[in-house]
Amino acid sequence: MSESNNQFTIRAATAEDAAAVAAMVDELLSEIMQTIGVQAFDVASAETAARLRHFIGTGRYAVFVAIEGGRGPVGFIALYESCALYAGGVFGTIPELYVRPGFRSLGIGQGLLEAARQFGMSRGWTRLEVTTPPLPEFDRTLAFYEQEGFAVTGGRKMKTLLCSELH
Repeated sequence: MSESNNQFTIRAATAEDAAAVAAMVDELLSEIMQTIGVQAFDVASAETAARLRHFIGTGRYAVFVAIEGGRGPVGFIALYESCALYAGGVFGTIPELYVRPGFRSLGIGQGLLEAARQFGMSRGWTRLEVTTPPLPEFDRTLAFYEQEGFAVTGGRKMKTLLCSELH
């Protein structure tokens, strides 16, 4: 799957894209932590790249990258498949979507979401879900997703750690 406009191309990421995507994951996490003022994530590009290569290799994770001219990746979206009774079956979750600051408001985020929609439809997913922090600092992010057809469904994302090993 490859989508293009005059400025950028969107394509499925491969293991060769792992380092570039990992760098953007670090940028995303750093931006979130700077915004909320809390060291909420460990930023480790080499570990993230290895994890991404593993996930792509097992087919558990799909990533699409936005390539701008000769500059390489300037954004990405990641997806994984879930299933739930409340969702009516199999659906997709977007754990990460990031566009580098200098490339925002150019349609790249919309293009990445369209690639995710097409991928999900090809898999028979009933829906896409995404979590945004329920904080005023992320109102622009929430507005972006609402503009793209997402609706607030309530709840808060919570976690408990089970292990620290890569599986």
